[in-house]
Amino acid sequence: MSNSVERAMRILVELADGPSTISELGRRLDVHRTTSLRLLRTLEEQRFVRRTEDGRFQLGARMATLAAAALTGLDIRGSAARHLRDLGEATGQTVHLGALEGDRIVYLDKVESRHAVRMYSHIGALAPLHATGIGKVILAHLPPAERDALLGPEPFARCTAGTLTDRASLDADLDRILRRGWALDDFEHEEFIHCVAAPVRDAAGRVNAAISVSAPSVVLDRDGLLGLTDDLVAAADAIGEELGWRPPRTR
Repeated sequence: MSNSVERAMRILVELADGPSTISELGRRLDVHRTTSLRLLRTLEEQRFVRRTEDGRFQLGARMATLAAAALTGLDIRGSAARHLRDLGEATGQTVHLGALEGDRIVYLDKVESRHAVRMYSHIGALAPLHATGIGKVILAHLPPAERDALLGPEPFARCTAGTLTDRASLDADLDRILRRGWALDDFEHEEFIHCVAAPVRDAAGRVNAAISVSAPSVVLDRDGLLGLTDDLVAAADAIGEELGWRPPRTR
C-alpha cells in the first residue's frame, strides 16, 4: 500500500471520531501539515471529507453512501460465525447468538458444547426477554419506552423458581448489567442451566443482538461460568467491530 493511500485512510479513521483541524490531524498522524493539507484537498474533491464553517474537516457525504452500502451487505450470522466457533473452542461450552424478534429473542446460531451433558436448544427457537441472558442484556441497552413496550405488565411469566417476575427486581438486574457489561441468567430460564451473555453492537452502537455461553451446573459451577466473561465480552466486541462498531478511544 502506498504511503499516500495509507495516510488518507488514517485521516478518514481519525475523522470518524469527529471534526479536526489540519494541525490536529498532522500531530496525531505524525505527518507534515502540508502533507495533511494535500491529502485532505484530494479527499474533499471526491466528497469523502468536507470543510466546516470554522475551518475544520469532517467526513463527507460520499463516506455515508459507502457506509450504507457496506452495512447493507453485512450479515450478523456470517460476521459472528468465526468468533462463535473460537469462543466455543476456548470455553468448551454451548455458545449462542441471539437477536431481538418482536417481544422475544430468537437464536440465530449455535455452537454445541463438547460435553456429553449439554443444554437443549436449536437455531430459530424463541425465548423470553426477561428470563434469558441474551434477552436481559438486550433489554438493558434499550430506551426505557421501548423496554416498557416489550415487557408489558407484570408479573412476567415464570419459567423457573429463579425467574425475575416483577419489574423492580428486573430493573435492578438490568442496571447491574449496564454497569458491568454482561448479563447472568442464574437458572432463570431452565432449572439446571445458567449462562452469561454480552451485547453485540451494530455500526450505530445499538444493541439488538447478543452472544452467550451456557452450561449445566453439573458441568460448570458459578465461579467457572463467571470466569468466562472476559472471553465472552471480547468475542462480542469483535463481532460488533465486524458489523462496523468502533469502540470508544481515549486520546
